[in-house]
Amino acid sequence: LNSVENLVKKSNTTGSSTVKTIGYKSLDQLLPTSNDKTQVNSIVVSTTTDTKQDNPIIEMLFDLHKPRPRNVVLQCAFWNNETWSTRGCMWGGSSNEGLCTCDHLSAFTILISSDPIKVPMLDQITSVGLGISVVSLIICLVIELIVWSDVVKTNTLYLRHTAHVNIALCLLVANACFLASSNPEGLTDIWCRTSVVLKHFCYLAMFFWMLCLSITLLHQAVFLFHKVSKRNYLRFSLVLGYGFPFIIVFVTFLSYSAGAQGLYYSSDTCWLVYKGLLQGSYYTFVIPVGIIIFVNVFSMVVVIMKLLSAHHQHADASQEREKAAAKTVLRAVILLTPIFGVTWVFGLAVEIFDLTDGPLALAINYLFVILNQVHHIAEFLQACAICGDKTSTQQSKRSCYCYPIRSKMSKYQEIRLQSLPSEAQLWCGSLLLPEIGAAELLFPRV
Repeated sequence: LNSVENLVKKSNTTGSSTVKTIGYKSLDQLLPTSNDKTQVNSIVVSTTTDTKQDNPIIEMLFDLHKPRPRNVVLQCAFWNNETWSTRGCMWGGSSNEGLCTCDHLSAFTILISSDPIKVPMLDQITSVGLGISVVSLIICLVIELIVWSDVVKTNTLYLRHTAHVNIALCLLVANACFLASSNPEGLTDIWCRTSVVLKHFCYLAMFFWMLCLSITLLHQAVFLFHKVSKRNYLRFSLVLGYGFPFIIVFVTFLSYSAGAQGLYYSSDTCWLVYKGLLQGSYYTFVIPVGIIIFVNVFSMVVVIMKLLSAHHQHADASQEREKAAAKTVLRAVILLTPIFGVTWVFGLAVEIFDLTDGPLALAINYLFVILNQVHHIAEFLQACAICGDKTSTQQSKRSCYCYPIRSKMSKYQEIRLQSLPSEAQLWCGSLLLPEIGAAELLFPRV
């Protein structure tokens, strides 16, 4: 029940003035709105004083009739003859949703917009980016299929390419479903719910396969001589890559009344429901993804430390060597960031920042959409690199950047190099840092 008690938080009235506040619970039903895009979302409050005030400033804290949906603007308004006007009034923002500050006295209320804020051109950028990614991922999978037998001759390459194929496959299905459900108004409930389940599962599976790749890289960077068999890796990856996402989606689906609309998914967006901090099915996606990104960042830091330690093993600390070390680390960050899904940190930030918060929230939305396409492009270029490596000549092999300079190798490094295959499985031009079985991790170019 709305009350006018303590509604007026603060005023700058002078002298011995008394502020009188009256709340009208049903007056909003008698007063017309200025347009169809807003509606009254609080009681109407009339505030007056018994003396004239030159520059009154008054703060009021309203109770809202309906919770404010994300990215929806509230307006503090006063009754101005035959319409509601926002002149002289300011809304407190997403952090103080019921707060209104006005520089005059009148009859006040809070209006709520019927539609959320739209980010200019974001839908178009997303659609174009997803279309390009679908085509790129199809080409990527076709190339992998063609050259598969030539690029998985060692356990190391088998582990890496298995992860990449599954990442590309999951991302392809998820993005195709995203495109198919880009116009929720034209979809039936069953198709909308089906697309949500597929997107929920495939995006989670993509991240869990990234985790497989990250754990593999971390294991090979720390335990250099411990090899994992194809069978054990495949069992581990299938359980982690598809088993865990299936359990999460299955339990979530049953927990929200067998995927009920408004609980498990929203028919307005054909995506999971967000109801606030740690509320809604959306967090069954966000929490696992957040944990995976944290682990992947940790793995990336370990790899970078290995790269730096390889450079610092040499006594010569010349300026050129320091520059080479900096370039190696920069390359590691640039290449591993999209592969491990770190760019999706901006996706988490999209949910944290409300579009009503201003330019920062808009910038984060644009950054997430644009940077997220880097992952799709990386998968495509990686496939091109595979094809180029398969048909490369011996001259290209000699030009691979990851052959070490033997004169600068320690005895341990020499033993490690001798344990590599004859061609060192140097995937020239790869967008990934070579994992164990490729020399870049221990023998960076100087």
